[in-house]
Amino acid sequence: MRMNEVGIALAISIPFVLLTLAILIWFFAKSAKINSKIDDLVRGAKEFSPNQFFKLRNSSFSRRGRSSYAEEKGLAGVYVLYNKTKNMTYVGQAHQMFNRVNSHLTGKGNGDVYADYKYGDLFTIKMIPLEGSGFASLNDLERYTIAKCNAFTKGYNRTRGNRRYRPPRHLNFTVIGKTAIRQTI
Repeated sequence: MRMNEVGIALAISIPFVLLTLAILIWFFAKSAKINSKIDDLVRGAKEFSPNQFFKLRNSSFSRRGRSSYAEEKGLAGVYVLYNKTKNMTYVGQAHQMFNRVNSHLTGKGNGDVYADYKYGDLFTIKMIPLEGSGFASLNDLERYTIAKCNAFTKGYNRTRGNRRYRPPRHLNFTVIGKTAIRQTI
């Protein structure tokens, strides 16, 4: 009778072990694919020095007092500020990347990045547009880029990135799990 109990235990545990292994393999394959995608996006992004960035941001193609190129192009995406002197990275997201990067370099963003820039550390800037990245949201793109660049563990980032959708406070939403539900009055 004891042998029958062992057989039943094995019959129950083997499918569980196989399912666990399949999930782990799927998870690691997905992680490898995402890491590869982030590598390609970061490598493919044009690199700017702060001077080149300011020149591009402030340029106006019409030269008749119209808004700058950056203001016309509300480019949503993720930016990577890399401190070459200290080998540290800051990753952020913005709906208008040109304006947000500018704020970091002029003292209105991450204070540590600004202090290092102000005191002469060498920086490079890369901008990765959300459009065409293959990611559904800025939060996902930012979170995976922070992880890939080690910007939380060895960089300037204080969080690992946004985790979920947070609706604006002026709208009447309730968040249940990962779903935002608008309440009607």
